[in-house]
Amino acid sequence: MHMLDKFKAAGFTAAQRALDSANKASANVKKRAGKSDDQYIVALDIGTEFVKALVGKVSKEDATIEVVGVGRAHQSLTDMQAGAIADIASVVDNCDQALNEAETQAGVSVRTAIIGIAGELVKGTTTTVRVARKTPTKPLDVVEMEKIIALVQERAETRAKQELAWELGGKSVDVRLVNSALVSIEIDGYPITNPIGFQGKDVVVQLYTAFAPLIHIGALEKTAQELDLDLLAVAAEPFAVARAIIGNNPNQNLSAILMDVGGGTTDIAVINDGGVQGTKMFGIGGRAYTRAVERELSVDFEEAENLKLGLSTNKVAAAKRKPIEDALGKTADTWVTGIELALAEFTKLDHLPHRMFLCGGGSSLDLLTDRLEQAAWYKNLPFTRKPTIHHIRPDQVAGITDTTGKVTDHTFITALGLLRVGMDTLQFSGGSKSFRDKIDKMLSV
Repeated sequence: MHMLDKFKAAGFTAAQRALDSANKASANVKKRAGKSDDQYIVALDIGTEFVKALVGKVSKEDATIEVVGVGRAHQSLTDMQAGAIADIASVVDNCDQALNEAETQAGVSVRTAIIGIAGELVKGTTTTVRVARKTPTKPLDVVEMEKIIALVQERAETRAKQELAWELGGKSVDVRLVNSALVSIEIDGYPITNPIGFQGKDVVVQLYTAFAPLIHIGALEKTAQELDLDLLAVAAEPFAVARAIIGNNPNQNLSAILMDVGGGTTDIAVINDGGVQGTKMFGIGGRAYTRAVERELSVDFEEAENLKLGLSTNKVAAAKRKPIEDALGKTADTWVTGIELALAEFTKLDHLPHRMFLCGGGSSLDLLTDRLEQAAWYKNLPFTRKPTIHHIRPDQVAGITDTTGKVTDHTFITALGLLRVGMDTLQFSGGSKSFRDKIDKMLSV
């Protein structure tokens, strides 16, 4: 067979497999029965290793969520790539499995969903814009603030496109805004909580924005469509983790570094005085460590995964520990360097928060916390003291309680954060009257 014919045949075979997989997924997906009930929302954390589904019962009165259903399904090696969906049909099948488990436990069928997005090409940063007002004596109103915020978002989008083009060797990429959050407002150098009615010449607005490539967002929207879900919002996952920790407290002045170590990526969010300063992501997660063991010890992926996990559970024979630790150590060194490079980009902060909180299944590997605690990686960064390392506990997530008994550790934090973003979105679509709520409603996407 001619080489070109071989390529065509291979392409046809791959296409046929994809079609068969899509047909199978469509046949298996259960239609969400009944009409949508906004008292319930479902968070879908589509991770590289697992899909997690949480059904939350929402109380708008006191802005709390009660987790009433939990589901989880394992992903195959080819379903995800660097935190993004690579096989829509297979991921739909896995999501449906997790959803059915969660809905069965909750005893309800839920239509309204919030889905997380991760991956190296998701760009989250805080943009600062200074506006010199033509009439300083005129009191600021909502219309003028809307124009200022639109200007900030426009500049942030341009910056995100430039960063992506640089990373992709000059290739232009279409992006869409997935999250915005107000960080701070100053008028003539004075911090302002509510600028409406104030006079002044210089208005400085700091706004966190996250943009993602349209191809990734489109895959998530297609997934929701196949699952018969109404997509309430798509959220950058490190932003969701930050929202989970910050909660509803308007006086929250938390400063911390949040790190979500998944199967394919490590997502970092820096919070300063209760505001999200920015998010960074890079493509090293739990599977990179498994691949290292697979490569160095010449074993298959499944055995390598068992050997990796066996280190933390003391189920590995003493004679095997050293070669496994050596294999993992090389990847851990690269991972720590990635963290150092990511945090070095937060140049607008005088100093970095010294508290680091970890979540995600990848952070369960004891080697990672040991490396962060013992290595001197932080000395070239603007820390005022040595960082302290902790895992985020579900009981630290503000305003969310679990009645199932299944949300027990740090691996569910991202899904809990997605529920929080879902709650935010529902609230902003209501009749909130505070200025902060009005601004957040302007920013909702």
